[in-house]
Amino acid sequence: MQIVALTALLLLGAILNRYWGLRRRQKLLDAIAKQNGCLDPPLLENQRPMGVDRLEQIFRASAESRLMELFLFHFRQTGSTLKQIFLLTPAYSTIDPANLEAILSSKFEDWSFGLRRAITFPMFGDGIFTQEGEAWKHSRFMLRPQLAHRQYEDLQLLHEPVDDLLDSLAQSGGIVDLQPLFFRLTLDVTTAFLFGESIRSLKSAPGSPEHNFAAAFDLAQSYVIQRFRLLDLYWLIGGRKFREACRQVNEFADKVIDQNLGEEKISPGAELDVGRYVFLRTVAKSFLDRAALRGQIVNILAAGRDTTACLLSWTFFLLVRHPEVMEKVRVEISGLGDAKSLTRDDLRGLNYVQNVLKEVLRLYPSVPVNARTALNDTVLPTGGGPDRKSPVLIPAGSAVAFSIYAMHRRPDLYGLDAELFRPERWDEDLPLFKDRVNHHFGYLPFSGGPRICLGMDFALTEAAYAIVSIFQRYPKIELPDGETVEVVGNEKQTVTLVLQITDGCKVQLS
Repeated sequence: MQIVALTALLLLGAILNRYWGLRRRQKLLDAIAKQNGCLDPPLLENQRPMGVDRLEQIFRASAESRLMELFLFHFRQTGSTLKQIFLLTPAYSTIDPANLEAILSSKFEDWSFGLRRAITFPMFGDGIFTQEGEAWKHSRFMLRPQLAHRQYEDLQLLHEPVDDLLDSLAQSGGIVDLQPLFFRLTLDVTTAFLFGESIRSLKSAPGSPEHNFAAAFDLAQSYVIQRFRLLDLYWLIGGRKFREACRQVNEFADKVIDQNLGEEKISPGAELDVGRYVFLRTVAKSFLDRAALRGQIVNILAAGRDTTACLLSWTFFLLVRHPEVMEKVRVEISGLGDAKSLTRDDLRGLNYVQNVLKEVLRLYPSVPVNARTALNDTVLPTGGGPDRKSPVLIPAGSAVAFSIYAMHRRPDLYGLDAELFRPERWDEDLPLFKDRVNHHFGYLPFSGGPRICLGMDFALTEAAYAIVSIFQRYPKIELPDGETVEVVGNEKQTVTLVLQITDGCKVQLS
């Protein structure tokens, strides 16, 4: 009996200690909120206990290829900043540029990736997109010079991969789905840029290591995005297929290392003599063990392949559905010489083509949703209270998701026709431009602040060169008979780590 009584007392003490700890914590939060004038943002109401319906909605919308539509609906229903209960855990979402400026820039040190590294590690390992703190700073310092535009000013590294693309289009004959070809193109360009020689996946046969890598990469990504949706319960998503896909991705990276450096050349203190493989040589000097080197390779391959492939796919998806825009692109390109005589500056000087790319990235940002976790108790500048203009207190440990896709569709930033594909808007005096914070953080296809994408210029250059080359080769690019012309945003979308077209990008070339 004494043992039972003692156990009961210890349990009661633990409960009381927990209770008083929570009370002290709440008093501290209340004091911070009062000091900063913070008020709660609108609450996204749950229909079922514990916020289970949030999870159900997300998985159902994903299965129906309508996930971005669901998030957009939530913001329009509730407000530009909102609070929700997700499996008993409070979480926040925002599409307010002022809040994004705080998260990504002015209060950068208050935020972390939270569980991102743990969720993605089986696939990505340690690399610039999963690292934080000093490791991330080191990676960024190392990679920045390799991504400077002087490395590709003459566009030579794009010639062979784009020629392979044009050959593939010629062989396909007539109607072709551009999306899978663009994924192979961007893989070839990325390997050419990073390692000095393209793997030429556009020339490889089904079943080849290059094809197997692409399939494994897509499968592993699909698992990773499901892990993200479960937050703390991410570990429930995995299994043999996920592990096998990650193994194939890592094997591909190891193959790149072995072909371009050799096992003996990545030992500590070794002198690397790899000729033109500038990027890989620099990476290998800074990351002397295989796992670290592999992580950087997979990270850069993912960024270079997926985002630009999606940009090109959505561009042609929209162009064939907007022939008036297509014609303006063709007229501007008609004044150019042969694509192989062009430089980066020539492509950057194509104002309308650049506006088309901006508009595509506005409506279909390659990374449509992202999130951060508060390291400290911190304050977002707006979104709370009845008028939704008061600061919002974010307790340490809380997650804040932000939807670039939804923010880019705000009529108060882009005009009443924000849902439409209209590249001309970028030569107009948009509401976006009237406020400094909105201007810098209301359009974020490449993120912002210290982690702004290093490859932004390269991606836009690669996309413009591919567009010019395809237009010069094909006088007529049309929507095939039987393909639907949906309202922008109503088409089916697949969200992995990027935003893809569920049914592909089918065009007719002649």
